[in-house]
Amino acid sequence: MAEREEPGAPEGSLISHLLELRDRLLYAVIAIAVVFGALLPFTSNVYTLVAKPLMNVLPVGATMIATEVASPFLTPIKLTLAVAVVITIPVLLYQLWAFVAPGLYRHERRLVLPLLVSSTVLFYGGMAFAYFVVFPMAFGFFVHALPPGVTMMTDIRFYLDFVFSMFFAFGISFEVPVAVVLLARMGVINPETLAGKRPYVILWAFIVAAVLTPPDIFSQFFLAIPMIILFEIGLFVARRMKRAADAAVNSGRRDLTDEEIEAEFKKNDQAFTGTDKGRGRKK
Repeated sequence: MAEREEPGAPEGSLISHLLELRDRLLYAVIAIAVVFGALLPFTSNVYTLVAKPLMNVLPVGATMIATEVASPFLTPIKLTLAVAVVITIPVLLYQLWAFVAPGLYRHERRLVLPLLVSSTVLFYGGMAFAYFVVFPMAFGFFVHALPPGVTMMTDIRFYLDFVFSMFFAFGISFEVPVAVVLLARMGVINPETLAGKRPYVILWAFIVAAVLTPPDIFSQFFLAIPMIILFEIGLFVARRMKRAADAAVNSGRRDLTDEEIEAEFKKNDQAFTGTDKGRGRKK
């Protein structure tokens, strides 16, 4: 993996960066296409799996409907493509990492890679939480709240749009600890200051949950509470990182700045080059 260029070194040409970006995008598209092709024969199974939380709570004899002529054919295919993108998120993030890594310092790479892994795990965790916990509760509430004589007949396209918007909302919301740690690491926020604003964080968690979830207390509660817990986890990690950094400073050690790291690399390279030249002269 290429090192970050030294200050004053010639920048890579725009064409080379565009070619690298093209290759990474091509690898990402290929990964999605491969997974989509593997899932294509199972579009009905994928649709059944995603529709299961609603179908399990519908009254006997009730089904979903299709209000457009092409919906029964196109909707499962679009759903399968969306599932393929979700499955290939680790590959997509790796391609992003591989594209930006040559422009990062070594200590930045050590931070970014764990963040990418934790972000992926938390995003999948948010989706799983929505599927297994929130959907059964929310759909059960909607079905039992039907007025007498009214039958729920949900259009499959609207249902899938709703489900994936909820998947996205919960997946992004579960990234709270990553955001807290990253902002603390960058020095944008102080963990102790943020801890003092905990009541405001709790209030905003419920406001965000009210905006992102359906208008029922259960789904709002099940989004706000995990966000608060994840915030506390991120705050705990950020505090430990700050204590470790403070201890390093108090003991006379500290993290090198980017300029100091580059100067150290340059000095080592010059020493190594000089040694090689000296050996050449001796020969």
